[in-house]
Amino acid sequence: MIHSHTIHQHGGKSANLLLLFTRWPSPGRVKTRLIPALGPEGAAEVQRQLTTAALRVADLLERRGVCRTEVHFDGGDAHLMRSLFGCARHYIPQEPGVDLGGRMSAAFRRAFASGAQRVVVIGSDCPDLRAELVNKAFDHLRKAPLVIGPAHDGGYYLLGMREYLPSLFEGIDWGGASVCRQTLEKAQAAGEQFSTLEPLYDVDRPEDWACWQQGLGVGERR
Repeated sequence: MIHSHTIHQHGGKSANLLLLFTRWPSPGRVKTRLIPALGPEGAAEVQRQLTTAALRVADLLERRGVCRTEVHFDGGDAHLMRSLFGCARHYIPQEPGVDLGGRMSAAFRRAFASGAQRVVVIGSDCPDLRAELVNKAFDHLRKAPLVIGPAHDGGYYLLGMREYLPSLFEGIDWGGASVCRQTLEKAQAAGEQFSTLEPLYDVDRPEDWACWQQGLGVGERR
């Protein structure tokens, strides 16, 4: 079960909650498309580094007073997550027994029930994601009820909303190349306005990782 903590409402921006969805870097269970090139341990190390990069973005936003952060993890446990990524974080296991949409839906539902007014979820697969983009997403939510950051592979690297919209997580072909399109179609069907951020690349293939390791943006060698 996902647990949530109360979001303090004073000062406006403290009503913003960032949900970082990531996975415990267990060899053989994460970044499986990288295993042929890097091996199970190498792919797990990629997962660790990507999670660390996403946490740096979240920490920067917290220091700036933009939002609070929850780390929603799959695999491992809170003790392992604290031992690897630091104790000064709020770690929450993702909802068990459901697909990615069900896990995100549960996290959004709990976030709004806890008092958050604007909630943004990001993954840990997109090292080009900058704090400024997440900040922009929260700003967009002051004008529109929904914001999405499309990924070039057809998914999305960010989704934000200011009210719980469970239909956005239902009937989606998770892992396919039309996740973002299907999500926006559901938003349009529900009559919800939305804004979009610039598209970014995920790290899914060995060449993506190689570009990032060389200090390039993931999309710079496409």
